[in-house]
Amino acid sequence: MSDPEIRALLERVKTIAVVGLSDRPDRPAYGVAAYLQKQGYRIIPVHPLEKEVLGEKTYRSLSAVPETIDLVDVFRASDAVPGILAEMKTLGLRYAWLQEGITCEEIPEGLDVVQDRCLLKVHRRLFA
Repeated sequence: MSDPEIRALLERVKTIAVVGLSDRPDRPAYGVAAYLQKQGYRIIPVHPLEKEVLGEKTYRSLSAVPETIDLVDVFRASDAVPGILAEMKTLGLRYAWLQEGITCEEIPEGLDVVQDRCLLKVHRRLFA
């Protein structure tokens, strides 16, 4: 996706599910999610072992989330991404963001995926 397309997406997005978000403030996912929350986005943590992160209830999987998700921000190893994208496709979710160091060779048809880029860094650059 180009910068103008990403900017338009981030202007439309209201709710971001963060897959792999734990309650550890020293982890990149926590810092990115906290930043996005301060920018006004609703954050939904997705982690099988957590109960609550950043004041938000945590869900075990994307399919367990009972509300609309606009963007899925992934903080998992690249080998976990195909399963996450398949779950997104099943749920009718369209947009995924794979953080720095995370890529996927095969993107299911109908999904738009930003790969190997930090959402916080891109947001700061585009909205500074």
